[in-house]
Amino acid sequence: MSKSLFQKPIEIKISTVVAVSAILATADRIALDAALAEMTGGTADFFEDDLTVIDIAALPAGCEPIDWAGLITLLKKYRLNPVAVRNAPPEMAAEIAAHGLSLETAGAKPREDTASTAPAPAPAPAPAPVAVAAAQAQPPAAASNGTDVMIIDTPVRAGQRIYARGCDLVVTAVVNNGAEIIADGSIHVYNTLNGRALAGASGNAQARIFALNMSPELVSIAGVYSTFEDGFPQEYARSPTQIRLVGDRIDISSVNTANRA
Repeated sequence: MSKSLFQKPIEIKISTVVAVSAILATADRIALDAALAEMTGGTADFFEDDLTVIDIAALPAGCEPIDWAGLITLLKKYRLNPVAVRNAPPEMAAEIAAHGLSLETAGAKPREDTASTAPAPAPAPAPAPVAVAAAQAQPPAAASNGTDVMIIDTPVRAGQRIYARGCDLVVTAVVNNGAEIIADGSIHVYNTLNGRALAGASGNAQARIFALNMSPELVSIAGVYSTFEDGFPQEYARSPTQIRLVGDRIDISSVNTANRA
């Protein structure tokens, strides 16, 4: 019998693609180019073709019109890959769509996305005319041995995203509701895990999620995910727990016993 008869026509899995936000304070491409050149320091691979959301909320009233084609070309010059626009007025929708960009809906709650460890920076009276989320240096709270682990020592707050690219992630502080932590390897939370945790983001089905105090909104291993709208299973909630992938399903078990969900 044909193998295709056993294949699903389509599968939907949680996306682990990470996007950065390019927050524009000017539409002047010369100023933007200069700011990006200074930010990257001439490093050709400073960005790695990261998907990019262009945020225009900070543009001053009455600024020059946005040259979308020129802006897209400029961002791609620095290996930023524009895919969407945030906080655009309705009258810009047609022009934005004409340049192949999607438009974030007004009802979606804006949040600062990060591509690595940097907490969402506070709005600054910065002279730089452009700010790109996750383009700043790592904060003192984050540490890494440079090979296989990233360590976060401060709380991960709502709306913050942390991505441990190519390594495990260790968090010693609370991960709050509305936060998102992602790792290509395993995730270890030596505190309370709320929010969303996505391990094995690059497809590692052997990755696991560990927490001393477990109460997540969503967990994912290698794209297979489970949500907990009705609450995390009571027998494991608020206790040391591990989450792993068994076959094609999420498996929950206590760190202290052999009990399984």
